[in-house]
Amino acid sequence: MKTLSKLVSTSSVSLLVITSPVLISNNHKKIEVSTSTAVIAATYHIPVLTNNNFKNFKYSSPELNASVTEKVTAEDKAPDFNASAAVKKAFEVKMVIKQALTLYDSMKLDQSGLNQKAFEYAWRGYHNLLKQGKLKKSYVLTVCDFTQSSSSKRLYVIDVAHKKLLFNTYVSHGMNSGVEYATSFSNRANSFKSSLGFFITSKTYFGRNGLSLKVKGLEKGYNDLAAKRHIVLHGSDYITPEYLKDNGEMGRSLGCAAMPNVMSPKIIKTIKNGSCLFIYHPTVNYLTHSNVING
Repeated sequence: MKTLSKLVSTSSVSLLVITSPVLISNNHKKIEVSTSTAVIAATYHIPVLTNNNFKNFKYSSPELNASVTEKVTAEDKAPDFNASAAVKKAFEVKMVIKQALTLYDSMKLDQSGLNQKAFEYAWRGYHNLLKQGKLKKSYVLTVCDFTQSSSSKRLYVIDVAHKKLLFNTYVSHGMNSGVEYATSFSNRANSFKSSLGFFITSKTYFGRNGLSLKVKGLEKGYNDLAAKRHIVLHGSDYITPEYLKDNGEMGRSLGCAAMPNVMSPKIIKTIKNGSCLFIYHPTVNYLTHSNVING
């Protein structure tokens, strides 16, 4: 499959511009790009890749919809050769945030209830994980938005390659994280609380809750003990509209992300084996110290 892209030099910094990403086949050849200082992607539609070696690059475009001059304003010009690492990083973060806002608006994610900041932080972390080559399944991004009530559909599975919201449904939080809203989080065993942050999905298995999905927490002190705590994604009959109607509140888990039984097998099969999962809450300590968001 053909990849349409354009390299434009600005001082000593090259800009790789690709729009309307579409996931391509796994046997696509590697794209090697080298510059004297950095590679910065100036586009609002795909993850920025700043490493000099684009390993297993998996995005292509059917057409270039705009020129580089249309994508990069005078205010957003890439830093020059002599710019500090901090300046270059600030530019990269600015570009990634613009990507997030553009995608959020184009997909009308506000209409589905997804908090804008939740998606912005999810996109920043997703970008960094993709840049580091940690995602085997890079086209899908899953966000649990814990700014919302448990009675709201606050789980979002997004196909970022085709800009589609694949699933939007209910998801539980830990019984000690709160009642209607999740407000308290933990990484400790037997806390029966949810953990914040970024996870990578792993293998499936059949347990007492049927088809379930293991996850690996990526953030030390916040969720890196998820596997030892047996935090997984699974289906349940206590996270449904019927349960809410009969009990006046949604059921809660021991820390796992439980979904309606009718939806969980499809979601698990979609996101298993190496995709990005982000559990969001505007907890300042986490957002300030997250190595994935701020990496």
